[in-house]
Amino acid sequence: MKKPLVGALLALLLTGAAAAPALASAPQDTVAQAPAAPAPRSQATAALAVDFAGTVALSNCSGSVVRTPSSLPTDPALVLSNGHCLETGFPGPGEVVKDKRSSRSFSLLNSAGTKVATLRASKIAYGTMTDTDISIYQLTTTYGQIQSQYGISALTLNDAHPVQGSSIKVVSGYWKRIYSCAVDGFVYRLKEGDWTWKDSVRYTSTCNTIGGTSGSPVIDTTTGRVVAVNNTGNESGESCTVNNPCEVDENGTVTVRQGINYAQQTYTIVPCVGPKSVIDLNRAGCTLPKP
Repeated sequence: MKKPLVGALLALLLTGAAAAPALASAPQDTVAQAPAAPAPRSQATAALAVDFAGTVALSNCSGSVVRTPSSLPTDPALVLSNGHCLETGFPGPGEVVKDKRSSRSFSLLNSAGTKVATLRASKIAYGTMTDTDISIYQLTTTYGQIQSQYGISALTLNDAHPVQGSSIKVVSGYWKRIYSCAVDGFVYRLKEGDWTWKDSVRYTSTCNTIGGTSGSPVIDTTTGRVVAVNNTGNESGESCTVNNPCEVDENGTVTVRQGINYAQQTYTIVPCVGPKSVIDLNRAGCTLPKP
């Protein structure tokens, strides 16, 4: 996981032993070279400019103020980051944090990456590291208030699955750095330590994200919408350990791609957000894990 300014020792203290999980059917273990960039999609639309507006810096990670396509200006604003960035520590496998009081602060950035405000959470609306790696904070301010006071609009979550070959940018509010690459493909199961994530986004090699970029929005440069949230990468070539996720396909074959980084798709969040930004896991189409 792309933690900031803390090493593997802290991860082990938080998570316990990080032995590779047992895999069914004794799958073959392979080591792959960094994948080549896929051919770009054939399209006439020019890439949109992507900057820091709407991103935030957490105390230990990156994040962004996000909205769904149907969010209203009067709705409480939401901040998206990683589950492993929660101030309460890493959620265990199968654990879901829901509607837990929080007063966490976030530094809101403008297009140049300059802090313009401190936003405050009212609660952790949702958080998990099961199937995905996300945290969603509800703020004490609305989208309309952020827009009127600071001139900054929330980033919109895309409501469809990303497309292989899409040009993307990973925007880190923590480091005030933007990484550019493409969606190389999708991973059936991504295993790291005790956790397993489904249908993860794999970047091409130029998105060489580092600790502190956890929770950064992954923005499609054609639509300007958030398609994923940055969360991990294989640092030293180990297989399925903390900071060294491995890919597992439908047949159980394990592939290790040292130096390659990953994100978790966010289109699955959209059906779970109801009126007034309430995370409702019983809404039609919502597939996020339940407590």
